[in-house]
Amino acid sequence: MIENKGRPNRLGVVGWLGGGRWGFERYMYTLHRVTGLGLLLYFLLHIGVTASRAFGEQAWKTAMGAVRGPIFTVGEYLVFAAFAFHAVNGIRLGLIELGFAIGKPIEPVYPYRTSVDEQRPLAIVVMIVAAILAVVGGFGFLMK
Repeated sequence: MIENKGRPNRLGVVGWLGGGRWGFERYMYTLHRVTGLGLLLYFLLHIGVTASRAFGEQAWKTAMGAVRGPIFTVGEYLVFAAFAFHAVNGIRLGLIELGFAIGKPIEPVYPYRTSVDEQRPLAIVVMIVAAILAVVGGFGFLMK
């Protein structure tokens, strides 16, 4: 049995999703995961609708008719917004993984410094760029 040294995890799944005391970066982590799963779900739906073409023209028309309407237009916009965030945040994560935007290495002497001060401005830029892309891309959905 693993000893937790007096700090039990009382938050459970809510702690995993919520971020709580971990802050902004934890929320971005959760949003990156949720958008990734949403894009995967859309991809599977897209494959299913596109595969109906193999069953003839009538099956194609039926499948395309099932995914028309204002609800699906809003859904397509949400997929676009999720893609915009997921792509830009993925670039941020790649830069961090390669060692950019984490600051210079320092000797680990108390009081310890974290790289949050170096990473947070990049995270804020990511959110702003994703919001701009979502707004600009939204005009295309309004024109439908």
